[in-house]
Amino acid sequence: MSAGCERRAGPGAVPAPCASKVELRLSCRHLLDRDPLTKSDPSVVLLQQAHGEWVQVDRTEVVKSCLHPVFSKVFTVDYYFEEVQKLRFEVFDTHGPSGLSYQDDDFLGGMECTLGQIVAQKKMTRALLLKFGRNAGKSTITVIAEDISGNNGYVELSFQARKLDDKDLFSKSDPFLELYRVNDDGSEQLVYRTEVVKNNLNPVWEPFKVSLNSLCSCEETRPLKCLVWDYDSRGKHDFIGDFATTFEEMQKAFQEGQAQWECVNAKYKQKKRNYKHSGVVVLADLKLHRVHSFLDYIMGGCQIHCTVAIDFTASNGDPRNSCSLHHINPYQPNEYLRALVAVGEVCQDYDSDKRFSALGFGARIPPKYEVSHDFPINFNPEDDECEGIQGVVEAYQNCLPKVQLYGPTNVAPIITRVARMAAAEELTGEASQYYILLILTDGVVTDMADTREAIVRASHLPMSIIIVGVGNADFTDMQVLDGDDGVLRSPRGQPALRDIVQFVPFRDLKNASPAALAKCVLAEVPKQLVEYYSHKELPPRSLGVHAGEARPGLAS
Repeated sequence: MSAGCERRAGPGAVPAPCASKVELRLSCRHLLDRDPLTKSDPSVVLLQQAHGEWVQVDRTEVVKSCLHPVFSKVFTVDYYFEEVQKLRFEVFDTHGPSGLSYQDDDFLGGMECTLGQIVAQKKMTRALLLKFGRNAGKSTITVIAEDISGNNGYVELSFQARKLDDKDLFSKSDPFLELYRVNDDGSEQLVYRTEVVKNNLNPVWEPFKVSLNSLCSCEETRPLKCLVWDYDSRGKHDFIGDFATTFEEMQKAFQEGQAQWECVNAKYKQKKRNYKHSGVVVLADLKLHRVHSFLDYIMGGCQIHCTVAIDFTASNGDPRNSCSLHHINPYQPNEYLRALVAVGEVCQDYDSDKRFSALGFGARIPPKYEVSHDFPINFNPEDDECEGIQGVVEAYQNCLPKVQLYGPTNVAPIITRVARMAAAEELTGEASQYYILLILTDGVVTDMADTREAIVRASHLPMSIIIVGVGNADFTDMQVLDGDDGVLRSPRGQPALRDIVQFVPFRDLKNASPAALAKCVLAEVPKQLVEYYSHKELPPRSLGVHAGEARPGLAS
């Protein structure tokens, strides 16, 4: 997918919604006691950073006289993978009524993190810090995240009926079935209406698909109601009968081979002494298709491993020259560093060891100064990983004086290298590690045929490729690697299984903030990850919600 970005839709369209909504549940342990006669009355304020400033989002209830509170208030926040969403939790001993103002309350400690860190760990416990970074005794805060997006699949249903009541004088009934969901307020929402089967007391209706969200609001015990009617062309349909069930009951009955319900007309039951039912409705088929979200996989333990590949070809210019794309200016990071840091700061939240593979291509490297298109920039052939994004920056800066910029711009070897790691991961048969390859280059690749071949092969593996074009070169030919204008094919004509490449010309975002750059570069990754694991029919490794904490104190 090419950049031009920001979260946008077509002209006149509503902007695309956020990837997910996340619920955050809070608890604390060993809070400081600020009250002389009783224990502290804690509450937590949630703040989110926006445009460099902390903005208050919400506040929990106050838990009276408790140093180990578990708060019932749940914070609901929008989640975007491609953004670094900075959060701050501040705990106060509350003196006044539980409101949004906390100016007169005693500060018991705070904690800063990103939403990505909470989501990746699912349950995160951190020490609370006072001003100037001092520990607030043994105080800790625990944040538990849960994805509440509700997009967890769809179901295929197929109904038929036997021996329905005949409502017509000169022919048989023309039955159709309606399926309703019962809402929390008792109202009924139509979920699906079948076609009419003409002149038939034993109809077989066409199978249909419906999302679990539409069917039961993703609550399998929510009441459902089925009504069967005899169709009337004037709209005055004759009621045959109905029955009540739940999706949970439907699944159990179908598995046990007993998925049938008596279709009852309540008026007939009251009036006719020997009345039993007006026919039987049978659930002939039920197929449940779970559709897992990006957050399902991340919170199920899937790690994202990021590899950075940097172009060291001579076309970048001599790094000692201020016009070079590789020039190191202590006051103004070059385009390579800006792209590297913007993407890396997002990705590192989803990798537990925070280590990045950092590679270079297109340079003559020591000791023999032979051209390499696949070398670790830390010059350690046994371990190409760096500690955090800052480790990659330092390795890049240390590497520049030691190599001779050369050429050509061959990227297929590095794609193949990462693909080998992804292929080994594929053999585990689990959704445990997904690979992102970030290629930073100043020109069109020279080995286009080999690169297309490598990308098509990689499209079958758990990986995505992001290419950022640095400088002012003509990148028109690079668009062929991006699947936006059709399916990418290898030189032999083999199509890519998935669109895994996103090309972004850095000049289009030169004046954008690091956050905007990361948003454009990484926006497609969640969809690509889900597409891969869905194709492989691999569910998240674990979807269990963490067990609740100790019983909370009474809230005021």
